[in-house]
Amino acid sequence: MGTDHLLLVVSTILLSSALCYLLFSGRSRPMGQGLPLPPGPRGWPVLGNLPQLGAKPHQTLAALSRLYGPLFRMRFGSVDVVVAASADVAAQFLKVFDANFSNRPPNSGAEHIAYNYQDLVFAPYGPRWRMFRKLCAVHIFSPKALDDLRPVRAAEVDVLARALYAHAHTGTTLDLGKALSVCGINALSKAMFGHKVFRAEEESKEAAELKELIIDIMKVAGVFNVGDFVPALSRFDVQGVVRKMKKLHCRFDSFLDRVIEEHQAMAATGGDLLSVLMRLKEDVDSTDGVKLTNTDIKALLLNLFTAGTDTSSSTVEWAMSELIRHPESLREAQTELDSTVGRARLVNEADLQNLPFLQAVVKETFRLHPSTPLSLPRMASEACEVNGYHVPRNATLLVNVWAIARDPAVWDNPLEFRPARFLSGGGYENVDVKGNHFELIPFGSGRRICPGLSLGLRMVQLVTAMLVHSFDWALPEGLSAEKLDMEEAFGLTLQRAVPLMVHPTPRLEKKAYGT
Repeated sequence: MGTDHLLLVVSTILLSSALCYLLFSGRSRPMGQGLPLPPGPRGWPVLGNLPQLGAKPHQTLAALSRLYGPLFRMRFGSVDVVVAASADVAAQFLKVFDANFSNRPPNSGAEHIAYNYQDLVFAPYGPRWRMFRKLCAVHIFSPKALDDLRPVRAAEVDVLARALYAHAHTGTTLDLGKALSVCGINALSKAMFGHKVFRAEEESKEAAELKELIIDIMKVAGVFNVGDFVPALSRFDVQGVVRKMKKLHCRFDSFLDRVIEEHQAMAATGGDLLSVLMRLKEDVDSTDGVKLTNTDIKALLLNLFTAGTDTSSSTVEWAMSELIRHPESLREAQTELDSTVGRARLVNEADLQNLPFLQAVVKETFRLHPSTPLSLPRMASEACEVNGYHVPRNATLLVNVWAIARDPAVWDNPLEFRPARFLSGGGYENVDVKGNHFELIPFGSGRRICPGLSLGLRMVQLVTAMLVHSFDWALPEGLSAEKLDMEEAFGLTLQRAVPLMVHPTPRLEKKAYGT
């Protein structure tokens, strides 16, 4: 279809719907209800507020909350959208009305990337979702499973330390994000498949390509696709989003097919996740009567790879960016590590409990740079009342995690990087990131909280501790810490717009790096 024809179709739809919109969009009270709808901005005919979101929706929605309050309403096409932008309002949705908001709204990403809702993240709330959640809780994220895989994580962090040590002697600049991705991908793949997914001689190149694929998936899945909200436009794919999704899905599906085929050829029967899942295909009693298929397994592996590698590596990259910009905090973290660990060995997971300032650095990074700035959308199964407003049935809920963690009504000097706020006497020492304190919910909360919270937290703390302890860090020549670009690139996950390029300098004894 030509561009002129497409524009004509869109224009006709817009014009034919404009009168209906003007007649009904200003209505403040829904038919048959005594409560008003939440306040919010007036939008365009047909498209509603979609054109107002901009390139960084989390920032746009934060600005709108300052105008309309911590609970406001928008219209994305024909869909009611409510936005929670304070801890109190988020607690209402994710605690008081958690059961009512446990489903996801229909969306293109779930259909075209996540195997048509057959994954854990987008599956409808019900038996299949509970089965997936149980599998993750028992075989991946339980305390025992995490402890059993501690040597795997330690080994890959050691590999990363040695790689950085070798790179330090080349005198060249390092893309830290790519190095972190190799570590994360290998640690996760060894836990999932019992071995690394890349050959050693091609590891860096192929891991970098997989990182780019994952980031592309996260970016396109984070786009507010017009066709999801204006059904009449869905067939035209006016943004080209669905086309991109299908291509990315095919690439990742081919990668997973290769991994599964290689695993089966090895006749693997160990305790890695894929071996467990393959055995469970024939054991419906262990999956609560739900029969697992290869598609189910690939959908779960997709979730784990995308959520388990990109989120952790990007958070560590943000942490190091902030520490480089705040050298006094970097020195304090290094002093704590030297006192606890010394300089003769690398830091390990057992040390983390004795590193309160390092833990505070990680919390402050989660606060300022949450890996998921807008919560994955939820949908109201039934109408309800929140803060004196009527929330309609089937309304989409967005929780602005980014805005809540920068709320000046809750946080002192919210835009400053101040890890000490989480230490004893800092005012926020009792706040954690595990979904219990709604002013800081980088992993979400309630039934749909990120199941990989414990693994993600361990990995971010360990890798950040190793980088801080093992190396001093310098920016490329001519770039000062004050001028380091801290712009965000929006997607399902919050990436740095510009990769962090650095020069590491070893600061431990040589034997610590295994040389």
